[in-house]
Amino acid sequence: MVDAGDEHRLTLRDESDLVVARRHVRELGKGQGVTTVGIEALATAVTEIARNVLIHARSGQVSLRGARGLRAGVERNLVVVVVRDDGPGIANVEAAMVDGYSTGQGLGMGLSGARRLVDVFELRSVVGEGTTITLEKWGAAHPDHL
Repeated sequence: MVDAGDEHRLTLRDESDLVVARRHVRELGKGQGVTTVGIEALATAVTEIARNVLIHARSGQVSLRGARGLRAGVERNLVVVVVRDDGPGIANVEAAMVDGYSTGQGLGMGLSGARRLVDVFELRSVVGEGTTITLEKWGAAHPDHL
């Protein structure tokens, strides 16, 4: 079980690691009060991003943690997922975020689709140094604010 206060780190080396990442996202999301639909959206986004890591960088890391934050003036629980790689980086981030853009064999919907599935999506990429993507999915209001 992934506890809300702890950061959990996973290494991405092959497709089996995607299954483990999804399981951890689901556990943490449930504990943070994220809706079932929200949990599946986040799990799908993490899978898309992690699969890109395997395709383009061959390996990387996923860090997951529960947190609290203010959203619309209400303190809420949330899940924060950070996916990092030391791959080639994304040469044109703007183009990569457009539906249908692909440098490989895919449909070019991974990054843009993942962005639509989460509440916060931040992408930092440096050519030759790698890419870091932060995803957040917000859950229920914290009990102190109900």
